[in-house]
Amino acid sequence: MKGEQPSKLDGNMTIDEMNQEEQYKWYDPRSKPFTLSGFPWMEEDQIYRRLKKNPGIEIPEAVNQLANCTAGGQIRFQTNSTTLSIKVKLADAANMYNMPPTGQCGFDCYIGDFPNHEFYRVTQFDHTEKMYTVTLLERENTDPITITLHFPLYQGVEEVYIGLDDNAQITSAAPYESSKKIIFYGTSITQGGCASRPGLAYTNILSRRFNQEFINLGFSGNGKGEANMAKLISEIFDPACLVLDYEPNCVSTALYKETLPRFIKLYRQVHPIVPILLVSKFPYAAELIDEQVYNDRIDRLEFQRELVDKRKRKGDWAIFFHEGTNLLGDVSNEGTVDGVHPNDLGFMRIADSLTPILKQILTN
Repeated sequence: MKGEQPSKLDGNMTIDEMNQEEQYKWYDPRSKPFTLSGFPWMEEDQIYRRLKKNPGIEIPEAVNQLANCTAGGQIRFQTNSTTLSIKVKLADAANMYNMPPTGQCGFDCYIGDFPNHEFYRVTQFDHTEKMYTVTLLERENTDPITITLHFPLYQGVEEVYIGLDDNAQITSAAPYESSKKIIFYGTSITQGGCASRPGLAYTNILSRRFNQEFINLGFSGNGKGEANMAKLISEIFDPACLVLDYEPNCVSTALYKETLPRFIKLYRQVHPIVPILLVSKFPYAAELIDEQVYNDRIDRLEFQRELVDKRKRKGDWAIFFHEGTNLLGDVSNEGTVDGVHPNDLGFMRIADSLTPILKQILTN
């Protein structure tokens, strides 16, 4: 005999279907007083995209497509509204086998100002659909609160609207302490695979620990250190730090040894003193039975360490290296979904590992 669906047994697992959209006033977060972050070319292109729409230089087609995934995007504002709803049109429906729809296609909501961001709720929706409208907040109190909404990690967002009480007051969230941006260039792990919800991607965790804008340029399987990507990323105005975490995407150690020095050199031509943090990969589960996988990681590890030392000896004092062997900390055996991509616990450990060195770099 078939049992009841969990959603019928537990009300907390039901989908929130809204049918009375007319009771809300809807806002486009691309307008003031909302603050959008994580989209470096938003002012120019006015679309939710992580790279310039027309970069003017050739970039890999896969990267061009993945740039439409909205990982790292955030909407920030302050309001006294008693309700908060969100209306979303996605580029496509959820379709990943190793990542929940809430992480791939959902938005999640945090309440509070820096450094007291508290998770409140994630969108619960029919994962077979490309459009959803969900209530994220209902309350009786009308004290002003600061809202941060994290964009989906592995899907494009064509439209998003914020629904608030018709008479609600809306003001800008408190500005960042610095206008300088912390930029991450990397892999599917950087992009957020496979967090259960957007706020648990490690770059988003870090964004709640540093009062600055974070830009996530993780491209799943396709951030490989191409020269034109270095040139394009160097166009991002006012960087505080560039974190390079693309090693796992290189199909060979030889390719990594070719692309990494060139990438750094090209970026340095535009930003000679901006800190660059190089992060090596953590051990994947395959190393347990494949000695060659282990040897390749160790080879790349030593190459990165030597490259940074060499550049420092030549006067590049603003380049740093963080060994990734213990990125997952004490959960190395249980910190991934599939032996490669972190689960939520793994992402938290990565953020914990990177926090002290980023604080040191940004402070100095």
